[in-house]
Amino acid sequence: MRQAAAILFLATLVLSCSRKTHSESGLASYYAEGYEGRKTANGESFHSSALTAAHKKLPFGTKVRVTNLANGKTVKVRINDRGPFVQGRIIDLTKKAAKKLDMVQAGVSKVTIRY
Repeated sequence: MRQAAAILFLATLVLSCSRKTHSESGLASYYAEGYEGRKTANGESFHSSALTAAHKKLPFGTKVRVTNLANGKTVKVRINDRGPFVQGRIIDLTKKAAKKLDMVQAGVSKVTIRY
């Protein structure tokens, strides 16, 4: 039993060390107030107080670190929806995530996302 646990631990360690980090840069926006309680693409209810986001291609559940390039502030969000559907935008954030990036006033900010 201990040998199996040790092998599992080593396999997990090798896999986690072999992960590659990818990044994308572009514009981020945040959801309008009217989406509260609506279903997201993965079936969850949308809540503006959650740290979630929409991305066109990343798998649901992917955790993404978003950095506001104007001020260096970062936030970690989980992908649970599809979008944004506006040209040039790479991610739609909840209002809570936008507040952590200090981008609510601007509405749209240039960001880098790492996953």
